[in-house]
Amino acid sequence: MKSDNFSEWFNELLVDAKIMDVRYPIKGLYVWFPFGFTLRKLTYDMLRSLLDREHEETYFPLLIPENELLKESEHIKGFEEEVFWVTRGGSTELEVPLALRPTSETAIYPMFSIWIRSHADLPIRIYQIVNTFRYETKHTRPLIRLREITSFKEAHTAHTSWEEAKKQTEAAVALYKEFYDRLGIPYVVSRRPQWDRFPGANYTIAFDTLMPDGKSLQIGTIHHLSTNFAKTFDITYEDRSGNQQYVNQTCYGISERCIAAVISVHGDDKGLVLPPEVAPTQIVIIPIFTAQANSEAVLKACNELKHQLSRYRVVLDADDTRPGAKFYKWEKQGVPVRIEVGPRDISKRAVTLVRRDTGKKEVVERSKLQARVAEVMTEVLNTIAERAQAVLRSHIVAIETPEQAKGKKGFFQISWCGSESCGLQLQELSEADVLGEAEPIEGRCAVCKTPTNVRAFLARPY
Repeated sequence: MKSDNFSEWFNELLVDAKIMDVRYPIKGLYVWFPFGFTLRKLTYDMLRSLLDREHEETYFPLLIPENELLKESEHIKGFEEEVFWVTRGGSTELEVPLALRPTSETAIYPMFSIWIRSHADLPIRIYQIVNTFRYETKHTRPLIRLREITSFKEAHTAHTSWEEAKKQTEAAVALYKEFYDRLGIPYVVSRRPQWDRFPGANYTIAFDTLMPDGKSLQIGTIHHLSTNFAKTFDITYEDRSGNQQYVNQTCYGISERCIAAVISVHGDDKGLVLPPEVAPTQIVIIPIFTAQANSEAVLKACNELKHQLSRYRVVLDADDTRPGAKFYKWEKQGVPVRIEVGPRDISKRAVTLVRRDTGKKEVVERSKLQARVAEVMTEVLNTIAERAQAVLRSHIVAIETPEQAKGKKGFFQISWCGSESCGLQLQELSEADVLGEAEPIEGRCAVCKTPTNVRAFLARPY
């Protein structure tokens, strides 16, 4: 069961629901099943639609020359133990080793230095959805901690000023909120402490959600890079006065952890519970045959329904399997709406509609089905979002001492003076990480007892 052993539930569901096959013979690399890949595609199509409002999609090479990767010392220091290197082409030793991108700043920014010449070239807002590679030495886990991140969305922007870049980080926060709201995933947004910011960033903002085992999962990050990379890669522009200035930059990323969050937060002991917008199958139609029934009439009605509901992703499951087995199959795959059609339904010109999120059944007249299905799709998202939000709220707890967080599930808020030394002591004493700052409230730092209105978020992350 999900509540008893989340890890086992998660790994079994990935296979049973045909999301990922974990049997690939390299640790930390996994194979998408077609069903899982469709879920991934629909989710990232949603993300693309949000980004395309003001960004342009692009693609940069996977391989990064060593000399470019090593240019930004703080950046590479954050990744140096995670980089995969290509050192030979066939049997020939390469003159310059090539890195498989752990992230793409050092691939993209040499090109920015060529593209950007004048203030008229700014702002630049681009993104790509690519695979990245990190030699993860900790315990690997599909969708959560991988050596090949197969679906990394990274956006990169360049601006004339620090303030414009700050506004872009705020726009990115709003975009991520809309993305996760449409997935029904609750989140905590916090500014990471300086010791945990992205290597080379001025500051980092992160989205975290609560997993069923009480750990936090980072599901999105946004970084204000200031002029740090611009100075390293000589990315300058001529301002309106004819002077050369360094650009200010941002970058922000989301990986397939967003899929892990959808599976983990909404799923139950029957299987997946999917937001309708990203469900590979939104409606399944199940014909119910009886010994006395005219099966041709039932199938005809089912095909008419499929045509009537063609605006959705509909499957008519008319094979010889018993209805109960079909119900189990489609519940496992998280189909939001099941429609059952039997002889009685035909005589009443109605159908039986069943919701995956609640299991509630209702009889709906055929003439009202289109409108009712549209309502139900919205209701399903609202219900699973509210349910998940309630769970998150119930696991945000204010504590007085860091020891109160030891061995406990959820997010904890505790008074903190904001200093790194006290923050690191909070982590040590609580056996959790400082994610960032929570809503301010008057108090005294739990470590040094200095008066403060700052509170830290503590959680045990993946």
